[in-house]
Amino acid sequence: MSITYTCSLPSFSSISVSNSTTFRPNRITCSAGASVAERKAVNTSEPLLLNAVRGEDVERPPVWLMRQAGRYMKSYQDICQKHPSFRERSENVDLVVEISLQPWKVFKPDGVILFSDILTPLPGMNIPFDIVKGKGPIIFDPITTAADVDKVTEFTPQEWVPYVGEALTILRKEVNNEAAVLGFVGAPFTLASYCVEGGSSKNFTKIKKLAFSQPKVLHALLEKFTTSMATYIKYQADNGAQAVQIFDSWATELSPTDFEEFSLPYLKRIVDTVKQTHPDLPLILYASGSGGLLERLPLTGVDVVSLDWTVDMAEGRKRLGSDIAVQGNVDPGVLFGSKDFITNRIHDTVKKAGNMKHILNLGHGIKVGTPEENVAHFFEVAKGLRY
Repeated sequence: MSITYTCSLPSFSSISVSNSTTFRPNRITCSAGASVAERKAVNTSEPLLLNAVRGEDVERPPVWLMRQAGRYMKSYQDICQKHPSFRERSENVDLVVEISLQPWKVFKPDGVILFSDILTPLPGMNIPFDIVKGKGPIIFDPITTAADVDKVTEFTPQEWVPYVGEALTILRKEVNNEAAVLGFVGAPFTLASYCVEGGSSKNFTKIKKLAFSQPKVLHALLEKFTTSMATYIKYQADNGAQAVQIFDSWATELSPTDFEEFSLPYLKRIVDTVKQTHPDLPLILYASGSGGLLERLPLTGVDVVSLDWTVDMAEGRKRLGSDIAVQGNVDPGVLFGSKDFITNRIHDTVKKAGNMKHILNLGHGIKVGTPEENVAHFFEVAKGLRY
């Protein structure tokens, strides 16, 4: 059902916060005119983020930061000193919980994301890897042939990553529904890219060579990742995740035609499979640099598309359509600016996103060296907004 409104975007009134001037948007007013989705009554028993995704009537956009646990926080750096191995930090229940909760304790975001990595499932699929400081992920035996793909096994989360389930269960209890607990997985093409390239890549020549010279081999690998990631999402949801973000970071290295062959159908199959058993679980899709693929992303069936900062939020809204929620999309570099600059960029993003189905976030993970006081300001301004 829909009703007809013309909604004016929020104007902003000056308020004083901590001896500095900031701005707060006034309420949006609507009059008869353009067609928008009918807003639903808010469910006060659910976290704000979930209500916003479902199009319910919320007073402000929920806010959290991708990769918010770590990098810029001194408390995380202290843990790194004691536990220098990333895999140790991300595969120990107590450390995962402690690191995941660090931003929650300081900033009270509306989303608390599991501290982990998209490559965490790989050993459970018979693909050994490590994350080496200064080099990033290293795949010890890159996949290049059909025989290599045959060795890849189906992922059983409860057997290989029980710490993920345990950590999510604890996080739900700790956060106590005051924020949404988020899990995440890697998308098939992105995982395949790491496994074929042997790690990170600049040119993606190896995965493209496989795609264009031996497409059947790549499709066989993508099939295995699709089945396993659908299982992994369900496992996370069953153990406490209230929403799951799918990272297809490298899909935008594909042309639109190749995206439709090597990424889109597998993303859609994951979503369809998960929705059969978890129809109310919000799924978020993030693909950096996705401006050229934007109209194709909703075809996956996800509930939320996360935009990076290379797409204007108002244009992104128009291109995606009104039925899908949107996340983002402040440039992470903005957090190196002045507090007034940060404030203005937040207001611009929220104004362009409109007053429903928007999750305020950065357009990518937070940058190393970001001043923690600027992160605090980001949350202070964001949580002071009112539609």
